[in-house]
Amino acid sequence: SGQFAIVRKCRQKGTGKEYAAKFIKKRRLSSSRRGVSREEIEREVSILREIRHPNIITLHDVFENKTDVVLILELVSGGELFDFLAEKESLTEDEATQFLKQILDGVNYLHTKRIAHFDLKPENIMLLDKNVPNPRIKLIDFGIAHKIEAGNEFKNIFGTPEFVGEAVGQ
Repeated sequence: SGQFAIVRKCRQKGTGKEYAAKFIKKRRLSSSRRGVSREEIEREVSILREIRHPNIITLHDVFENKTDVVLILELVSGGELFDFLAEKESLTEDEATQFLKQILDGVNYLHTKRIAHFDLKPENIMLLDKNVPNPRIKLIDFGIAHKIEAGNEFKNIFGTPEFVGEAVGQ
């Protein structure tokens, strides 16, 4: 839903707690190419509702208005892992191992739930908070994730062209 979604910081009135609000533009007509179909939005919401893992973004609530479905998500404010690494210039072996372990823990959890992310790339690997000694990784953007059912084959190419697997790109 990347090109049809905008993420803004929001605050819960009663508690003052901050969240991220992802506004997903709804497709008006099934023949339209603008916006996201009801089926795609429901799939993303269904997958996010099923996931509870420290290295994966958490869905807190869902709202809908005439033009958008709004996902209220955990606020992940540490920026992209890629930018953090570029800024830092080098990591210790232990730091690199910790980041890789967290990414793989998140992916392994998804796979135990039979969920394929289909768009894991540097922009979708974020830090919860970069100003702590051991930043926590958060996998984000489940817009094209799918639940893998027995017997289902995925023949379409999903994801970002620069980041598709080698076998897929041939």
